[in-house]
Amino acid sequence: MVFADPGEALTRARALLDADPSPLHASVAHQVIGIWQRDFGDLRLALSHLRRAREFAARADSADREADVLATLGVALVHAGRTREGLAAFERGVARGGGHTRARVLYRRAYVWWVLGHHREALEDVRRAIPVLRQAEDVIWTARALTLRATVHLALGAVERAEADFTAAETLWETTGQEHDKADAVESRGLAAFRSGDVPAALRLLDEAEERYARLGTPTFMLNIRRCEVLMAAGLAPEALAEADAAIGRLDGIGGQSTRKAELLLAAARAARLAGDPHTAIARAALAVRLFAGQRRTWWETHARLVLIEARHAAGRSSGRLVADAAAVAEKLAAFGAPAAPEASLLAGRIALGLGWKADAERHLAVAARSRRSGPPLARMTGWAAQALWARAAGSTRGVLEACRRGLDVLDDHRMTLGASELRARATEQGAELAALAGRASLVSGGPRRLLVWSERWRATVLSTPPTRPPADPELLSGMTAFREIASRAEAARMEGRPVPALEREQRRLERQIRSRTLHMRGEAPGDSGRFDVGRLLERLGDEVRLVELAVLDGRVQVLLCGQGRVRRFEAGLLADAETEAEHVQAGLRRLAHPGAEARLAVVEAAGRRLEELLLGPAAAHLGGGPVVIVPPGRLHRVPWALLPSLRERVLSVSPSAGSWLRARETAPPPDGRHVLVRGPGLATGGAEVPELADRYACATVLEDDEARVPRVLEELDGAALAHIAAHGAFRADSPLFSSLRMADGPIVVHDFERLTRSPYRIILSCCDTALLASVGADELLGLVTALLPLGTAGVVACSAPVNDAAVVPLMLALHKGLGAGLSLAEALRDARAALPGDALHQATGWAFSAFGAA
Repeated sequence: MVFADPGEALTRARALLDADPSPLHASVAHQVIGIWQRDFGDLRLALSHLRRAREFAARADSADREADVLATLGVALVHAGRTREGLAAFERGVARGGGHTRARVLYRRAYVWWVLGHHREALEDVRRAIPVLRQAEDVIWTARALTLRATVHLALGAVERAEADFTAAETLWETTGQEHDKADAVESRGLAAFRSGDVPAALRLLDEAEERYARLGTPTFMLNIRRCEVLMAAGLAPEALAEADAAIGRLDGIGGQSTRKAELLLAAARAARLAGDPHTAIARAALAVRLFAGQRRTWWETHARLVLIEARHAAGRSSGRLVADAAAVAEKLAAFGAPAAPEASLLAGRIALGLGWKADAERHLAVAARSRRSGPPLARMTGWAAQALWARAAGSTRGVLEACRRGLDVLDDHRMTLGASELRARATEQGAELAALAGRASLVSGGPRRLLVWSERWRATVLSTPPTRPPADPELLSGMTAFREIASRAEAARMEGRPVPALEREQRRLERQIRSRTLHMRGEAPGDSGRFDVGRLLERLGDEVRLVELAVLDGRVQVLLCGQGRVRRFEAGLLADAETEAEHVQAGLRRLAHPGAEARLAVVEAAGRRLEELLLGPAAAHLGGGPVVIVPPGRLHRVPWALLPSLRERVLSVSPSAGSWLRARETAPPPDGRHVLVRGPGLATGGAEVPELADRYACATVLEDDEARVPRVLEELDGAALAHIAAHGAFRADSPLFSSLRMADGPIVVHDFERLTRSPYRIILSCCDTALLASVGADELLGLVTALLPLGTAGVVACSAPVNDAAVVPLMLALHKGLGAGLSLAEALRDARAALPGDALHQATGWAFSAFGAA
């Protein structure tokens, strides 16, 4: 019962002890309490109860009872870090027990071997146990043994064998009432899905397991460790670090298993390293190494040493000693048959390469490169990264580019299994090194065209295909409705000055629930079959239009100027300096949104001149006199490009990539030409442009007051030719897909827009901060604009800063006047800026808005 209904088992065991039981029954009761405390509570109490259980078993003169308790005690001692005592208890247990009982003892020793990282010994013990358990028709223990064998197979990389055992075990579990064991089986299937490369299925199964554990009221530390693994693979390393640290805190609070603490520290160290925090990674990994060493867990200790070396290298501590340490770890991991061995060889090769030890580097990289042919996607990418570095060391540009191409193809295939745009974007981080290697190789030998091709190969890849539409999931839809209601109530309370902590907590809970369910979506759309074609781009640009793609190599901006049938390269300033200047500009625009800040105008204009030098450099003199399309890297998405002197009077548009500009240019408008005007609540001007636009577009659908509710707004936006939304906008840097526009019934968020079959062909967002985007992954952007572009929107006008509501009205009216005259969004916005009054407030408002796309 302790794994069917843990709380009830604990209650009955305590009641039994209060009833003055026989020694045999007292032994069982103390063992049950010991198991509960061992797995869900205080390990010191567990050891105390298990020793008493053994004493009562001896008094009952039952060899099998004593053997069974010794096995439970052995597990507890190992989890307490007292490995030698634990293994000794198992030796006695195997000797005391017979037949069926001995098989149960062998199963538990196999479990301990797995905890210690002795996988061959674990397989041997479970091999001896399973036939006896099956012969005794012991369904529960047979299912446990099969689950354990599958878990060991996974640790050795044998995914197919593991899945066969998990399937057999699950069939047995369905015939029992062992609810905790069933939850564990679901968790194990999640681990198997992850090992086979199916991240959405892994997240869904781990969430299901957590729900089952929650109903039983049992802690889930192994689940935390496994979820951390999956989150890291999905590019969510900061979340994995937070989860691991929180679990460590809970474990310490209950005096839980020291083995689990060491594993959580290892997960935290990996997550910190991937999150770009090497010093935290070093601290967590060093502590994990000490704990694993004290627990005599060499397999685990070696993995922790690998993370420690990686973190030290990331912190800039390269040395010959570090190469030797990485090589020794690689050798040990290979001897264990651990799938992480190629990572260690790659690390040794990378450090040696940095020290100029070419021969050593090539030897280690050649070993790591063997993993490129088989295994899960991320393991193959490790192999291709090693192959690329090996080719670079050998001076083969062609070899570097081929390895990078093959590695990024593997990652593309992996990304397309992910349905959520957030996961697709974050997963690109795994290919950042390959993209950088290819860019450097192109710069050295291939000329501007090749650099452009590689820049496009890795830029805004998430926008190349529409995200998977969220399923018609009743729980998801009800969660979205509840989220809007709570968010609306919280906003109303803030405006009235009432406290909102309870509403904010519920809003965060609902956000987590919604995000969790969207991350479960599996990708359905195939990858973009057509590779980027420079010739096609140049043909579309013609002689008048210039496309300026900004690539960043080794921290410096490379300007690729496309037009007039050719691609030219110019070198500009440092990316870090440009980012700093862009922040100053943003601060200035925020000040200028309020009357009385006219003195800041000259400061902002001066910053615009400095930005031009840093971002365009000598290319600014070669832009010609026609329209310009700017394709910035993700980290420069906040730049108000119209502020740059050479762009100020131009027809100017922005695009996440040259490929997405081409797709927008070739997107046909919908045949019916519907216009939709939406006015949200709470605007200072009341959305004053909307009534005038309604008169101009006589047949437009106007949604305002109570009609501007999210379901109706989405229904009208779907497939519209032109949409204009005047509403309060909010960008969420912490969770960009919850960036929102305020409607009558609460916020409409990016998750809502992703439900559209086709987003409006043109959409004008007369709202603050709607052009703000979160830079994630290698060079991806998450936010409202990038959600619309792959769904059929060819042009967006949006704002990258807070703006003055009153100053927005004349800008919007002038913009629509240009559209009515047949101009594109970029042309109309240029003319609208020119028509504004010359004061600082209106000038800043015009600069804050940008046209995206090509419509």
